[in-house]
Amino acid sequence: MAELIFPIDRNSQIPMYHQVYQYIRTQIASGKLPHGTRLPSIRELARQLGVSRNTTQLAYDQLLSEGYLRSEHKKGFFVEAKISDSVFAYERTPDTADPVVPTNRHHIDFRTGTVDQDSFPLAKWRRHSNKIMNDPSLYSYGDKQGDTELRRELENYLFQSRGVQASADQIIIGAGTKSLLLMLLLMLRSHHVIAVEDPGYDLSRKLFILMGFEVHPTPVTSSGIHTEELRQSPATLLYTTPTHHYPTGVTMPVNQRLDLLRSAHEVDGYIIEDDYDSEFRYIHQPVPSLQSMDHSGRTIFMGTFSKALLPSIRISYMVLPPSLLALYRENAGLFEQSASPIHQKTLARFMKDGHWYPHLRKLKALYRNRMNILVRELRQAFQTDIYIKGEHSGIFVVVEVKTDQTEVELIEKASNHGVGVYGCSKYFVEAQPRYPHLQLGLGKLTEEEIVEGVARLSRAWERPPE
Repeated sequence: MAELIFPIDRNSQIPMYHQVYQYIRTQIASGKLPHGTRLPSIRELARQLGVSRNTTQLAYDQLLSEGYLRSEHKKGFFVEAKISDSVFAYERTPDTADPVVPTNRHHIDFRTGTVDQDSFPLAKWRRHSNKIMNDPSLYSYGDKQGDTELRRELENYLFQSRGVQASADQIIIGAGTKSLLLMLLLMLRSHHVIAVEDPGYDLSRKLFILMGFEVHPTPVTSSGIHTEELRQSPATLLYTTPTHHYPTGVTMPVNQRLDLLRSAHEVDGYIIEDDYDSEFRYIHQPVPSLQSMDHSGRTIFMGTFSKALLPSIRISYMVLPPSLLALYRENAGLFEQSASPIHQKTLARFMKDGHWYPHLRKLKALYRNRMNILVRELRQAFQTDIYIKGEHSGIFVVVEVKTDQTEVELIEKASNHGVGVYGCSKYFVEAQPRYPHLQLGLGKLTEEEIVEGVARLSRAWERPPE
């Protein structure tokens, strides 16, 4: 077992748990703690360092969530990472020939919802997919809640990464978030009124209306949904994206999350927590999920693998509180499992064999680099003429353009210069913002395309001389 004795700076502004996390991470990345090394228990490390168990617990949790460690039941914590961080350092390689400058005929599409297909671990995925084709369970309908092995892997992953308190029995798997939402709304029809964020995800709002719910748009402030206005509404359901608000990227602080939970408890209601893009956060530790802070069973937690794998794999999940799980099982005959059993089993083996966290870490490094380039180029090109939102997480930004031009005019001018950008007006319900807001996604673009795309936007939106 490795000994981890190093000085803790108790006067530092860096939290002690983060000092512990940084030290262990550095030792792993440098190879001084090789793959398979057993680390002290949470209690033993706290004793060695003279800190609280909470400090070492938080440090280990972060290392687990990033794939540096793995936890084995009744055995302890072991180093999982097999390679150093230098592998994930993305640098431009010098061109050996003259660079090719794209012409306007080459369309650069800042579409959201796309991913980097070259980063998909195709060889590993194919190997696991081929193996599971011999699994006899593929020749039956299987569990309506989803593959049992995958739900067990999800139970561990969601606890480690988002603090979700749930057993595998509470997890429902489906082909996309909207299909799970549809199932959920059928169980919640007695609530009638649902509050949504304004601005907020338009397709969810349309689905609620289609299902016969009265929708109550609630303003989103710089710290998330306006809780006082929510309390004044007749809604007993709330759909929210608290960790990475769609589309602005705002993160809801802990005190506001607690206020939402109190509100749901007071009205005997439920919160639908869409954990959108939580896996891609670049500067701070993720705020704990609402579900992890909920002691009254009022939160339905939802997430998807579409951004971290491929959208076409279509595996999403929903964690039901005990009260709704009972209702689901009463009506289980109405619901069929919609996600591919082959994809489910492949993903379960992919996670079980330890590929998931390293893959996620690699993707996070890739998208962080692209985000930094996009934000840098936008600020250099437009300076104070724009305001960028959501750059600290996710794989897109929202750009508020301070101009007299309309959203449609900006989109048309960008298109005329061979660039695709996308308007946000459809996400607003009660009132449109003063200036047009546009989304720029970076999932499938190279560094060079991002730089060239912003240069074209600068020419397209150039202010006429006064």
